[in-house]
Amino acid sequence: MDDLKQGHCVPCEGGVPQASEGEIAEYMTRLPGWKVIEVDGEKRLTREFMFNDFAHALAFTNRVGALAEQEGHHPALLTEWGKVTVAWWTHAIKGLHRNDFIMAAKTDEAFQASEGAKK
Repeated sequence: MDDLKQGHCVPCEGGVPQASEGEIAEYMTRLPGWKVIEVDGEKRLTREFMFNDFAHALAFTNRVGALAEQEGHHPALLTEWGKVTVAWWTHAIKGLHRNDFIMAAKTDEAFQASEGAKK
């Protein structure tokens, strides 16, 4: 997973292929806890992260938001008391791209460094 955590997103404005089933399967072996779901025909990576309280969940949400801004790739974030649900997908291609797996790995790294995380 280190190569994913150290990777950077490339601009993706459409016209690039979605990750193949083989690529998805290979990336998923390196991202325990993440699931591939389908919403409106689009594959997305999703994971729930648990925290001791709302304040720690919100701090993690803000940390993921800062990572998203740095990389220019933005997730759907749902912050609740003690839980944050993160979903990554590439809107421009209506599915998954290597960028999404890079950001999932970076999200995991942020979680490991978070205070109040239930690991």
